[in-house]
Amino acid sequence: MSVRARAVGAGVGAVLFGGVILAQGAGPAVAAAGAKSPEKFTIEDPRITESSGLAASRAHRNIYWTHNDSDDGPYVYAVDGRTGKTVATVTLRGIDPRDVEAVSVGPDGDVYVGDIGDNLDGTWPEVWIYRFPEPEKLRDTTVTPTRYTVRYEGGPRNAESLMVHPKTGRVYIASKSSKGKGGLYAGPRKLTASGVNTFRRIAGVDFEATDGAFSPDGTRLVLRAYFSATAYRWKSGGDGGIERLGSVPVPLQRQGESVTFAPDGRTVLFGSEGRASEVEPVELSGSALPSSAREGGGGGGDGSAGSDDKGGRGAGEGEDGHSNLLLAGATFAGAVVVWAALRRVFRRGRG
Repeated sequence: MSVRARAVGAGVGAVLFGGVILAQGAGPAVAAAGAKSPEKFTIEDPRITESSGLAASRAHRNIYWTHNDSDDGPYVYAVDGRTGKTVATVTLRGIDPRDVEAVSVGPDGDVYVGDIGDNLDGTWPEVWIYRFPEPEKLRDTTVTPTRYTVRYEGGPRNAESLMVHPKTGRVYIASKSSKGKGGLYAGPRKLTASGVNTFRRIAGVDFEATDGAFSPDGTRLVLRAYFSATAYRWKSGGDGGIERLGSVPVPLQRQGESVTFAPDGRTVLFGSEGRASEVEPVELSGSALPSSAREGGGGGGDGSAGSDDKGGRGAGEGEDGHSNLLLAGATFAGAVVVWAALRRVFRRGRG
C-alpha cells in the first residue's frame, strides 16, 4: 500500500475512533452529571437497633436522619453517611412516642417525624406527626416540636410511610395492609396544630408499604416493602393521583424498613432494622429516573405532570438519545467520505 493510501486509511481509523470516543462521551446523563453518588454505610450507633425511617438532610451534606421503631424514647438521630456514626441526637421535649415509623424533611427545612404505626392494624383513633426545624449545627440538643393530630378519612389505619412533598410541603401517608388494600393519603394543604388533620385517600397501594420518599424535584415517589420497591410518577401535584412506573431493585436486607432519595435525585438508599444495619444505595434508571436528574433534563420540579417527561423515557434517552443518533450519523457520513477517497487512491494506483 502506498504512503498516500496509508494516510487515507489512517484518516478512516481516526474518524471511526473519534466517533467512538465522542459517542462514549455523549452517554447517559447519569454518568455525565459528575456528582458523586452516596456509598453504602453501616449505622454504628448501638442505640439504633430498629432504624425504621430514613431521610436525607437538606442542611447538612451526607447526613441522614433516622430513629428507632418503638420503646426507645423521643429521639431522632443524625447519622453521617460517610462513617455511619451518629453526629447528633435530637430529643423531642414533651413527647412520649407510641410507634414512630417514618421521618421526612420538608422544603421548609423542618424535620417531620411520623408516630403513625398501629401494630393492631387500625385500632388507634388518632396518630401524630412531630415537626421541628433541622438544627443548623450538628450536636446533641433538645427541641420542643410542633405536634399534629392525624385521623384518616374512613377510620384508623396502620401506616409506616410518611412523605413531605419537596415543593409543596404537603404531607402524605401510605397505609400498610397485608390484604392489598393499602392507600396513599393526603393531608390538608397546611397542617394545623390546634385541631384534627384529616388525611384523605387519593390512590391505592396494593402491597405492604414500609416507607416512602419523594425525589428532590417532586416528580417521582418511591414506596418500598420488605423485599421490593415501586416507583410512581407524581401526577398533577398529587391531586390526580399517581402513575405506577414499575419496580425498583432492592438489596437483600434483614427487614427492609426505610428508603430515602439522595440529594442527587438519581439514587435511592434503602435501610433495614437490626443492630449495625446497613444502608445501601441503588441508582435509578429508565422511567423511574426523574428527568431533572439527567443532564439537560428539564424537570420543572413543581411536582406536576407537566414539569416532567410523560413518555417514560429511560436514562440517556430523550435529548441525549437524539444527540447520540446525530453524532453516530455524522461519524458514519465522515467515514463514507474518507472511504470513497481511499477507493480512488487504489484505483489510481492500479492505473
